[in-house]
Amino acid sequence: MTEIVAPVPPGSTIGILGGGQLGRMLALAAAPLGYRVHIFAPEPELVAADVSAEVTRADYRDRHALSAFAAAVDVITYEFENVPSDAVAFLEGLCPVRPGHLALDVSQDRLAEKRFVEGLGGRTAPYWAVDSLADLDAGLAASGTPAILKTRRFGYDGKGQVRIETAADAAAALADLGGRDLLLEGLVRFEAEFSIIVARCPNGAEQHFPACLNTHAGGILAESRVPAVGLDPSHVAEATELVVRIADALDYVGVLTCEFFACADGPVLNEMAPRVHNSGHWTIEGAETSQFEQHVRAICSLPLGPVGLRAPMVEMRNLLGEDINHWEALLADPAAHLHLYGKSAAAPGRKMGHVTFLRQEGSAKRAFCD
Repeated sequence: MTEIVAPVPPGSTIGILGGGQLGRMLALAAAPLGYRVHIFAPEPELVAADVSAEVTRADYRDRHALSAFAAAVDVITYEFENVPSDAVAFLEGLCPVRPGHLALDVSQDRLAEKRFVEGLGGRTAPYWAVDSLADLDAGLAASGTPAILKTRRFGYDGKGQVRIETAADAAAALADLGGRDLLLEGLVRFEAEFSIIVARCPNGAEQHFPACLNTHAGGILAESRVPAVGLDPSHVAEATELVVRIADALDYVGVLTCEFFACADGPVLNEMAPRVHNSGHWTIEGAETSQFEQHVRAICSLPLGPVGLRAPMVEMRNLLGEDINHWEALLADPAAHLHLYGKSAAAPGRKMGHVTFLRQEGSAKRAFCD
């Protein structure tokens, strides 16, 4: 029997673990639905706090602060996947947390994630657990070179990984990444990268956005485009079915994002993110319901919104580092929708904002040069 979960009514407070740009956009999506947002994070600069009703600056391991936070909110979510899982498990005993800590247990460890996905019938890149040079040598003998050595935890946007070009590079790569709790991945041949974003409610109701094509530069997402022209529809359907199985297996509540390689034999899962995702930013203007509003709807047990496109072509482009200096040209483009995150320092590769172009036909015109 489907469980009936009472809605979290408007006027309630949503607690968000993490204070970055994803939390900021969640807060902006929650406000029109009548919710207040309370941010909990330790960093001195919290761009989500600029648009939220309350903020608690405390360590995620501070049980006293977590208890006070839980008492002040009606439902809790998180905006990035490196929140300590034990902190989320502790909060689950005090307040509804959606999604729960199980999603973090899987997604925070690349080895656990790959084994979990394979158990559900999904395909991943070939991989080998590495805790020693002997492990790495054995993995390289099986995978060949080049291959990618990654930390099992805390890697994102190209961080925490080293490309191994020849077997002679193995020892240096191992030392660079600490020598233990690593994962070797064999390279896969792929034609494109794409994301599938699924939202799931406590009662099991699900909705998924159209697949989007992604382009990366230096390990960081540079651009997402919808519709995903050129992708095999059967591969998109297979990937979507896998994401739904993942969400169901985790009893997931909220927006779940999975990135895939489009390979000749079908989709290969690259990674999963138990949260709203950079590749879904296009939905703010480009879809009938944004991923951020959809996440709020899901965690508050509200009906999910429609996900149709608002324009024939949508392109989202990240503004990294000094790209933010092109804000004036972007504002002058009538097809551009600019989002700046309010960060103080434009470091190289840092996500300072994004811009979404809605086009009737043709590719998006660049409002600034690469």
